[in-house]
Amino acid sequence: MSLQSTPRASTDSCCTTGARTSTCNAGVGPCSDKSRKIDKANACIKSCCEEVKDFGSADCCGDINCTDQKPSDSIVKSMDMTSNVAHTTDLEKGSPGMEHIILSISGMTCTGCETKLKWTLGTVESVKNLKTSLILARAEFDFDPDSGTLADVLKHLERTTEFKCERIMNKGSSIDLLAIGDAFKFFQKNWPLGVTEMTVVDKKTVNIAFDAKIVGARDLVEKGWGTPLKLAAPRGDPTLEAGSKHVRHVGYLTLLSTALTIPVLVMAWAPLPEREIVYGSASLALATIVQFVIAGPFYPKALKSLIFSRMIEMDLLIVLSTSTAFIFSVVSFGYLVAGQPLSTGEFFETSTLLVTLIMVGRYASALARQKAVESISIRSLQASTATLVDQAGGRKTEIDARLLQYGDVFQIDPDSKIPTDGTVISGSSEVDESMLTGESKPVEKHAQSAVIAGSLNGSGSLNVRLTRLPGENTISTIAGMVDEAKLSKPKIQEVADRVASYFVPVVVLLTIVTLIIWIAVGVTVREQSGAEASVQAITYAITVLIVSCPCAIGLAVPMVIVIASGVAAERGVVCKSANSIELAYKTTHVVLDKTGTLTHGKLSVAVEEHLGSDTSASMPLLLGLVRSIKHPVSAAVTAYLETTGVLASAVNDQKTLTGKGVEGRASGQVLRAGNCHWLNLSSHPKVQPILSKGLTVFCFTIDGSLTAVFGLEDSLRPDALSTVTKLHKRGVAVHIVSGDDDGAVRSIAEQLGIPCNSVRSRCSPADKQAYIQDLLASTKPENPGKKPKKPVIMFCGDGTNDAVALAQATIGVHMNEGTDVAKSAADVVLMRPSLAGIITTIDISKKSINRIKFNFGWSFVYNLFAILFGAGAFVNVRIPPQFAGLGELVSVLPVIIAAVLLRWSKI
Repeated sequence: MSLQSTPRASTDSCCTTGARTSTCNAGVGPCSDKSRKIDKANACIKSCCEEVKDFGSADCCGDINCTDQKPSDSIVKSMDMTSNVAHTTDLEKGSPGMEHIILSISGMTCTGCETKLKWTLGTVESVKNLKTSLILARAEFDFDPDSGTLADVLKHLERTTEFKCERIMNKGSSIDLLAIGDAFKFFQKNWPLGVTEMTVVDKKTVNIAFDAKIVGARDLVEKGWGTPLKLAAPRGDPTLEAGSKHVRHVGYLTLLSTALTIPVLVMAWAPLPEREIVYGSASLALATIVQFVIAGPFYPKALKSLIFSRMIEMDLLIVLSTSTAFIFSVVSFGYLVAGQPLSTGEFFETSTLLVTLIMVGRYASALARQKAVESISIRSLQASTATLVDQAGGRKTEIDARLLQYGDVFQIDPDSKIPTDGTVISGSSEVDESMLTGESKPVEKHAQSAVIAGSLNGSGSLNVRLTRLPGENTISTIAGMVDEAKLSKPKIQEVADRVASYFVPVVVLLTIVTLIIWIAVGVTVREQSGAEASVQAITYAITVLIVSCPCAIGLAVPMVIVIASGVAAERGVVCKSANSIELAYKTTHVVLDKTGTLTHGKLSVAVEEHLGSDTSASMPLLLGLVRSIKHPVSAAVTAYLETTGVLASAVNDQKTLTGKGVEGRASGQVLRAGNCHWLNLSSHPKVQPILSKGLTVFCFTIDGSLTAVFGLEDSLRPDALSTVTKLHKRGVAVHIVSGDDDGAVRSIAEQLGIPCNSVRSRCSPADKQAYIQDLLASTKPENPGKKPKKPVIMFCGDGTNDAVALAQATIGVHMNEGTDVAKSAADVVLMRPSLAGIITTIDISKKSINRIKFNFGWSFVYNLFAILFGAGAFVNVRIPPQFAGLGELVSVLPVIIAAVLLRWSKI
């Protein structure tokens, strides 16, 4: 586990040694031990600072200016911050907030491990809102520093589970640097201004977390410590790195186990000369190594799980079965050496082959899971280099993309990948954004166009000004949302977890029953001796213990969710929760906003009417009122007025009224602009003709008198009709709810074939919410006599005034334009403005559920027949105990393959 950063100069050390107690500014000096209790603040202040000015009570040395030494002219300033930097205790504010922790977990092999992880962390008082994932080998939770320290939580976790954990830092920007000399000594040096945390990765590498708005990555590397430093080799996605490390570890153990097992099998099965004691001694030595080196780690895991978590998991079954076979073989070999060989002889090949096949199964499962996760990794789209352009001299330099910083301009050469988000300042080209938006057609880019990281440039060359750093660009944002979906658990997962939790205890019970039955059968039916019957019964019991596998049940849902969320992202649909994947195929109603969703949202003024001749005075007032409003109608009027040469007048007290319009004051006059329904002008003779044309009406009043009326028109999206038609064919009811005027809304509904009773106009956000609530309350049985099904409502909007409706619907879908996808509170984000994403969401959901059903079916069939064959229910057909270890491989691989095949499914 990587070492977490710790205070370089704690309160005690600073107070006893007096070492370098200079330049304490705003709680960032050497004595600002943020993780200390607040009652030590005064002691730190008195001992660290001789002259105190402007004393504040925020932190230890908070808001203090110490004058022991003059600050350096370089950018180096001491900054002592720990991993708890976000939780400094304020004397006036009281308790600090929660800290979000992400842990990469090594050592989880099955669903029982995840359950144990969840139970162990869930019982810790300071851990809240816990999420875990076996597939991602990750745990996320909110940590309350008032209830303990994170280090204690990690120690408790490792002590009680035998898992290894490493914290993944995702706060702000960070970079890996090669330290000058020893990393631990480098860690003790003064931290440059802007550095918030340092973590020692290994003897040569240090991870630096910093505030990119204070200091850029390139400036930090070149000037931060006085001497230019070198970047460490880039580390991949922390989740993928941890997974790869685990796969390699299991692979090495599997190879070692195989190498030790093959000689045992040869000595047991090959026609060799009779040297039983020699072969037995060699087999004992090899089997002992296998049992204690390869299978050894299972023992503490199983015992700690039983003791601390009170769980009987798969590791315990492995321990019981392999130990039984090994101990029996040792005893049998002892009898052989004593000259009293048992009739069954020893079977070291059973215990060694059992362990080896278990390891083969675990390796294959881990490798398949890892490859599946890697195959849909969004972060792999990130370019590794960028061509920096010096605007002053025009010089071009290729740099590592990690060194990009705010203010940079970089060049995108033809056929190269765009390193991060930015705005084109010169040049033109066509860019392929299909890997992020699913849009197959290249998008034309020119000056002022936004470009997104990971997309592929065409034949032109572009100069781009950076708007987002690589660590926080569109790729990172989408990847974070996809990870959020992978970590979330649908309701169907609760059923799988419940079944898996009872599985192992039931198997143990069945094993005991099998043992008793076969002893009875051997003695009474086959007339065997008690010892011989017991040995025979043990072989059946071992098989039952190990051939059954709950992993397939536990992986049935999360494996599909992981792949499905990645496949959806590749097609421009970002599912932010697993519930959206689970429920979308059940959609009964799709409710659509009009402006920006069914239409392009790019309105243009088609009709303009003025009341009064002095437009030179009224139009500047209107422009001043609406120019800062982002709503599509206001934006269209603003653009129209500006193109006609109108200059805005000063307007005060502007107030936006959601779903209505905007009001303000100028020279004592009350100005209002918005829809005619709000202004009670629907029946006005100047408004009626425009409404009758099906245009969107925008009215402007001064002191309650109508001054101007604008009629705006919009065009349908090209895929709107085809999407609505497909939904109707699937039996999904389509509705329109819009804040627009009735004529404009009904005109769109008529073009799309949506019935009038499913159309609502002039809706405020509350009206939209109420409409969805009414749909959710309406339950109509599909067939007479059948229980009515609960409606599943999907609402799709462009985010303008739709937040309430998005939250109210069963599934909220946000149609996104541009790169700012993080702000949406919807369950699903469409990365390109296309309604076809609704069909894609439903199709992915349906195919995912079908695969989950297959996985559950396969898990049930496999375990039923595996246990029956293993227990000897079919007398003439059984599974030999030495081959029972293949159980995990046979049961889990079909589940993983079924999930991975989603990638090539026609959606």
